Amino acid sequence: MLSISPATSRLSNFSDDRRLRHDFISHPPPVPAIRNTKTLSLRRNFKISAIDVAQPYDYESKLSNRISKSTTLKIAVVGFGNFGQFLAKTLARQGHTVLAHSRTDYSAAVAALGVRFYFNADDLCEEHPEVILLCTSILSTDKVLRSLPLQRLKRSTLFVDVLSVKEFAKDLFLETLPLDFDILIGSDESRVSRCEKFLNAFAREGCVMREMTCAEHDQHAAESQFITHTVGRILEKLNLESTPINTKGYERLLDLVENTSSDSFELYYGLFMYNKNAMEQLERLDLAFESLKKELFGHLHEVLRKQLFGKRERFSGGLLQPPVLSKLPANGNGPALALPSPSDSATS
Repeated sequence: MLSISPATSRLSNFSDDRRLRHDFISHPPPVPAIRNTKTLSLRRNFKISAIDVAQPYDYESKLSNRISKSTTLKIAVVGFGNFGQFLAKTLARQGHTVLAHSRTDYSAAVAALGVRFYFNADDLCEEHPEVILLCTSILSTDKVLRSLPLQRLKRSTLFVDVLSVKEFAKDLFLETLPLDFDILIGSDESRVSRCEKFLNAFAREGCVMREMTCAEHDQHAAESQFITHTVGRILEKLNLESTPINTKGYERLLDLVENTSSDSFELYYGLFMYNKNAMEQLERLDLAFESLKKELFGHLHEVLRKQLFGKRERFSGGLLQPPVLSKLPANGNGPALALPSPSDSATS
């Protein structure tokens, strides 16, 4: 936790320091009026000693500036697409100093965001940002990271990624970055404090922080994000359109198609290529679809039976039951789903 010790105030002696010393010759006692009066010349020598009256303002200003610096960071956003711009705008609004770099020139677009843009990576790194925030695509992260002039950065620089896959990012950082750089949290208090300040920027926007390993993250991402994108892209192939009798469920499907199709195929391919759990989810999706079709066709077979024979036939001493959708094994556990063979169902 970042703690700021209250500064010792020097205003307690303000009244003593701001004293006014008068050294002068007093008026003599009143003299009775006489006819031949003389003008009495008084010699007054004032010596004023006081502190600068602007000190309270200067002191408070410096203290405020010191507190502000202790809670803000200089952050470089590398990769300035839609998500990079969104993060840069949010961080700048919170008071952080935000620098941006991208292979595309966004110098005309950053003025309204309160961000400084650097087309040249050397110029960016010479500004010595405390945090490098990679907002590149998954497929280009390796190339972008290796293109940065790391020797121009401070040795304690913190690197952060916002990729949808974490084991790949972790392995890449460990392989590419110098040992002095931080990936998450360094060992000394200042580095820990810096990481906490960076994470707090997301907490202030309402993000829920979950601590987990990179392997755990990728497993969850394959079960949620990759499946979501896959289903959305499958539905996109159907060219679904709005109808006059849309249900709430159908509206959600249309929203899913719109949200997933608006992302590049490069992003979707990156979710598949760099998450070793993605292939398992594709296989499970395929098995589930085949199992569902068998259940549908099994019920259809029973309907045809009733139409042909008018009654349900008995098989092996019991009522013939249509096949039911088999449950898939838990993610990452158990053998692959064995689909029912044709012999498992009775035939007429």
